[in-house]
Amino acid sequence: MSYKSPLLSLPGAVPAEAPDEGVAAHYGDLFREQRTLADGGGLVDLSHRGVVTVTGEDRLSWLHLLITQHVSELEPGRATEALILSANGHIEHALYLVDDGATVWMHVEPGTQEALIAYLESMKFFYRVEVADATAEYAVVHLPAGSIAEVPEGVVVRETPYGRDLFLPRGELEPYAAAHGPAVGVLALEALRVEAHRPRLGLETDHRTIPHELGWIGTAVHLQKGCYRGQETVARVHNLGKPPRRLVFLHLDGSEVHLPGHGTPVRLAKDGEEGRQLGFVTTSARHHELGPIALALVKRNVPVDAELLAGDTAAAQETVVEP
Repeated sequence: MSYKSPLLSLPGAVPAEAPDEGVAAHYGDLFREQRTLADGGGLVDLSHRGVVTVTGEDRLSWLHLLITQHVSELEPGRATEALILSANGHIEHALYLVDDGATVWMHVEPGTQEALIAYLESMKFFYRVEVADATAEYAVVHLPAGSIAEVPEGVVVRETPYGRDLFLPRGELEPYAAAHGPAVGVLALEALRVEAHRPRLGLETDHRTIPHELGWIGTAVHLQKGCYRGQETVARVHNLGKPPRRLVFLHLDGSEVHLPGHGTPVRLAKDGEEGRQLGFVTTSARHHELGPIALALVKRNVPVDAELLAGDTAAAQETVVEP
């Protein structure tokens, strides 16, 4: 049975589409909800995301060997993010982590936790660690930067520049939202994510994406740590070459009624809609101040000042990852 958040019963709730099924896209006023978040108000129901925990005295040193981030001395309460790569350096998982002194908590993209746990279990060997799927017991709730909402005692929090992620017991989701709302839909959070040029697994990535293409070097990939699966590719591209593609931010023509969806081809405007495809739209959004915007993944050699077409929509680009 597919997941359905109890907050979908709130007035005005409109269900989100993939990959965010199960929570609300919005509650009736997208731009108002964006402004609420930008001003530090409201909360976002992310209870459809997977929650995984790792316990045991070797948890940090063990994870350090498997992920792209330096976590062997991760301080309790300090948030970080990391990737798990394939042997060829392609992104397989994105993890949003915090350690509370006894347990590493992470939330991941909806539906990816089972594959992640299967991989982690296969790598336990003799290490003193226990991996658990805590999705059924805990719901992720996002509070924006500047929020003054109280956090219940004992709730684990990831504090980031973009806000706080709470690992809230599922039974507390509805009363917490009632006390600290208004609830804000995921489309508002996505618009602010696109504005901040922050990539998301499954949207900005495909089966061959490497971290350098998305600007994940530094934020999710530590370049001065030891070996992990895919590390050779990371080091080689960083030291000797350039990634084949790069993430760009697009200002879309505001006269168009529709937004180009995920996968929409990106071409040079001068070549028209029949021109050679140079990339694709990864996420598009309507922003309360900037209007229609998008992220796209394009070939590295696309000129940084070139006017583009996203499908049939004119687009001006801003550089996110340098060519």
